[in-house]
Amino acid sequence: MTTSSPGPVYESELTWLSTRELAARIATGKLSAREALADHLARIDSVDPTINAIVTRDDERAYERADRADAWYARGERLGPLHGVPLTHKESTDTAGLRTTRGSPLLVDNVPTRDALIIARLRAAGVVTTGKSNVPEFTAGSHTFNPVFGTTVNPYDTTKSAAGSSGGAAAAIAAGIQASGDGSDMGGSLRTPGSFTNIVGLRPSNGRIPHALPADPWTWLAQPGFLARTVADVALLMAAASGPAAGAPLAIQEPGSVFDRPEFSDPGGHEPGSRLAGLRVGFSTDLGGLIPVERVVEEVVDAAAETFAAAGARVDDVLPDLTDADEVFRVDRALDFARDYREIVRNHRDRVKNAVVWNTELGLSLTVDEILAAEEARVRLLASTEDFFSHHDLLVLTTSQVAPFDASLEYPRQIDGTPMRDYLEWMRAATIISATGCPAVSVPAGFTPGGLPVGVQIVAAPGRDVELLLAAQAFEELTGHHARRPTF
Repeated sequence: MTTSSPGPVYESELTWLSTRELAARIATGKLSAREALADHLARIDSVDPTINAIVTRDDERAYERADRADAWYARGERLGPLHGVPLTHKESTDTAGLRTTRGSPLLVDNVPTRDALIIARLRAAGVVTTGKSNVPEFTAGSHTFNPVFGTTVNPYDTTKSAAGSSGGAAAAIAAGIQASGDGSDMGGSLRTPGSFTNIVGLRPSNGRIPHALPADPWTWLAQPGFLARTVADVALLMAAASGPAAGAPLAIQEPGSVFDRPEFSDPGGHEPGSRLAGLRVGFSTDLGGLIPVERVVEEVVDAAAETFAAAGARVDDVLPDLTDADEVFRVDRALDFARDYREIVRNHRDRVKNAVVWNTELGLSLTVDEILAAEEARVRLLASTEDFFSHHDLLVLTTSQVAPFDASLEYPRQIDGTPMRDYLEWMRAATIISATGCPAVSVPAGFTPGGLPVGVQIVAAPGRDVELLLAAQAFEELTGHHARRPTF
């Protein structure tokens, strides 16, 4: 339910189109880029005062970009796959000439001079940048609030969290502002918002959308990726943004065109769910007893496993040994925070939220022995997951241990009676999988009795992103949960 009344909500025939459908209309001249942009901005005007998803707008330059896109079309130039499609970007991702504050008062005037690789590739594919979507302060924590822009709320119930850190993007997509969008995922920042808002969130394999100079090309825990209302739209954006790059030594060498599969462009060309038949699937709601899960979430995830089995997948309760994952994630996350925020914390400790200070200082306090032990644990974890995927195709798991929670909270303090020791503990369904390095996608799986969305997390072996999305699309086709919209 939506517990606040935003008044009349603008909705046009374009509001719930997929990105593929919108791009096709523009590419065939049935719709101009300027018209698509005007519709997009009108939707922001209509619903964003209620959900607070879009925090920076660039209307004037967006219209200039849309007009250039229309002129390009009129000249008969070759068009990119996203030509003229309006899109906001995650606030923490560098956008040339458009402020990037990371939700911190310390960076309110920060305007990058160059685009991050994912943004550059989206723009090269024809996207019309329109603004930025909200994030937690310094993207820390899977609930989107910060002292600069406030809290983003869930379109399915505006008293609830939209999760994070890509919560602004997820809320915008769920509310019909745009059909898809970019984000990033260290500890579930694409998957958890996807679960909370009934959309798809993909964390790709490391190197699929590579980390490249001038950023740290060796980093691996956080991954750029996408959210969308359909798996097919995620595949479309992956095709545009994936592939090797200069200054990216860990890049997967396959081009983005590996995502240009006919199954994604023509999902009706086969029997729904047929691609799941014969797949070997390991399943668990609690990751083999590692995590507590709310009962209402568990019921939905259990039903998802039944869907796989009914479609002909061979489902069992075999899992890789994931006991090393917590150590790997916590140590590597702390090191990443120390690398990125040590000077900010040292110089402005009183102006940074406690979770960021704690995680940064944890990284700075790590000993050589602790770092080496985490590296050894990562080797064991890799061996365990490699062994699992030698005789299984997929893992099917819980995305989020809780349903969307009260947006006034920082994070859930307990799950099913189990206290959470810190702000990371409630996210372990996602963080444990981050530590494995495996690609993972959250797909809409159903709703709680109170009408709150719940996603299921599907995991594949590193590098098997395409196969992962094909399986996710098959599940999406069978269930149809993604078609349910919030009511304003």
